Amino acid sequence: MLKKTTLNASVIGLGYIGLPTSAVMARAGCKVQGVDVSEAVVETINRGEVHIEEVDLDGLVQAVVNDGLLTASLDVEPSDVFVIAVPTPFSNDGKHTPDISYILQAAEKVAGVLKKGDCVILESTSPVGTTEKMRDVFAEKRPDLAMPGLCEGTPDVSIAYCPERVLPGRILEELIHNDRSIGGITPRCARKALAFYKRFVKGECVVTDARSAEMTKLVENAFRDVNIAFANELSMIADKQALDVWEVIRLANRHPRVNVLQPGPGVGGHCIAVDPWFIVHGAPDEANIIRQARETNDGKMHHVLARAEAIADANPDAKIACLGLAFKANIDDFRESPALDIAVSLAKDYGNRVKVVEPYTSELPREFDGTNAELVDIDEALEDCGILLLLVDHDVFKAIPPEERGDAVVYDTRGVWS
Repeated sequence: MLKKTTLNASVIGLGYIGLPTSAVMARAGCKVQGVDVSEAVVETINRGEVHIEEVDLDGLVQAVVNDGLLTASLDVEPSDVFVIAVPTPFSNDGKHTPDISYILQAAEKVAGVLKKGDCVILESTSPVGTTEKMRDVFAEKRPDLAMPGLCEGTPDVSIAYCPERVLPGRILEELIHNDRSIGGITPRCARKALAFYKRFVKGECVVTDARSAEMTKLVENAFRDVNIAFANELSMIADKQALDVWEVIRLANRHPRVNVLQPGPGVGGHCIAVDPWFIVHGAPDEANIIRQARETNDGKMHHVLARAEAIADANPDAKIACLGLAFKANIDDFRESPALDIAVSLAKDYGNRVKVVEPYTSELPREFDGTNAELVDIDEALEDCGILLLLVDHDVFKAIPPEERGDAVVYDTRGVWS
């Protein structure tokens, strides 16, 4: 087992997962080198500052950088444990094909400094079989090292898959307290990764194989997507039948075995809106419900946009306040956000009639370039806009009393004011 006081760790990718993970590992006593392709990110972290918004992350990063436990670099250096936490977006083929090129590029960089006894852990959400493909990169680049699953006897390197299970806004807490699935290419690999995670994870670490761990992460997010799709589909049915979907759900949930989720303008974020497609890609003929859920949730965004356009056309003199751009409440993350897509579409069609309220940004995202939309605060929006389109249930919006929105036409996609 690795000695707790001498472990060197390297985290490849310093984004929403990599940087908090690096900071938590450093706080636990590891000597951590963070690696990123962005020189600006590296310089920011080495100043003890952060480039992403997350509760308590700035103070933690400052502390571990000042203590010399966390440094950032553009280059991968020798270490004992390598954690790869790079993006896995879609390919540009329009078919929701997963792109694992960032993982394989990171693996090539790590391969150059691998030594006997090292442990490599993939944390990026990945299609089933990606950990083995990463292993194959190591085998090709380093034929001098025996790789797990490809050699007889004891391998020189341990390779495992361990996905994160965190909620933006609670990442630091959940990195420590949530249970983890640790999937090794071999049982020996899983045990090596387990010893590493037990340094800072207080939740239960459950050992399995790499392919099962990969599928587990995809299933977790697909399960949520399917359940949200039911709520979103129900909301569209309720609109057609002139029903209050929030009332219907409230009453249905009084059944002791029913728990319908709350609908919204779609589904966003880097996980739920993306990961189910990885399952569909791997089993296209079998993943029918999962595919339909993705299409339903994407369709809800178009449904909301059509209703918002109808309201705007029926009130041609009214300015339109789009309340919220983030993919969920009380964060600054706009990735795959249906709220952002809806607001941008309205801005393109209605120009300077559109006012955007997003308390978690100081400027409009680049998607608004070329439009005449304006970023305003909530008080200005309430005073000047005759249409209030609530897209994100930020706390600041929940606090708006009925009398301040009483004269406006309200379209509440989150049920905050119902």
